[in-house]
Amino acid sequence: MLIYGKQPVYYLLEHAPQKIQTLYLAKELDKKEYSRLMKMGFEIKRIPPNAAQAMSKSGNHQGFLAEVDEVKYQALSSFFNKDFVVILSGITDVGNIGAIIRSAYALGVDGIVVCGLKQLNSESIARSSSGALFDMPLAVHQNMYDVMNELKVAGYRFYGAVMDGSDVREMNFDGKRALILGNEGEGIPQRAVRKLDHQVSIAMTHQFDSLNVSAAGAILMDRMRK
Repeated sequence: MLIYGKQPVYYLLEHAPQKIQTLYLAKELDKKEYSRLMKMGFEIKRIPPNAAQAMSKSGNHQGFLAEVDEVKYQALSSFFNKDFVVILSGITDVGNIGAIIRSAYALGVDGIVVCGLKQLNSESIARSSSGALFDMPLAVHQNMYDVMNELKVAGYRFYGAVMDGSDVREMNFDGKRALILGNEGEGIPQRAVRKLDHQVSIAMTHQFDSLNVSAAGAILMDRMRK
């Protein structure tokens, strides 16, 4: 798969260069940096800016593109012994998904389960997560209720982000826990809300409807980590 943009490409260069098959450069690098990249074991191709524009479909490539290994998704069973899992319920915007993955990786979440999407655009999410997608354990399941049932059996307690839940600052989080973040417009389905152990929310200082799901998710993940 193809990723582009300096940040996600350099994330892989620094953390997992073995996943890069071919690095495409549409800008000049200083000799020291180019020499360093040449020693990493993957193919490097210089391409003109118009070719880079075509490859990235006019995206903001910043002169860096890379053909990389496909993202490998995890089996849900691999999460059963983890402490903190985030479940995305029908979130469709790849920018939001990528931002949540980036925050989750930074804040110590052990795994993410994406539910309700038939297909995940890994290339776009790799860019919007600034490369964190390649290190964040990720499972993809169509049916969230099956996911909740299996995690319940594995000993998880469910915390759902809702508008009128308990103030997350006043709650304690122990044991195996799963945070559910709902769709950008509709939130968590009522059927899933009824299965929650706790409903949580973020108290607002000023009158405002809500935060973007990725911003809310980052705050909740920070509060819920040990």
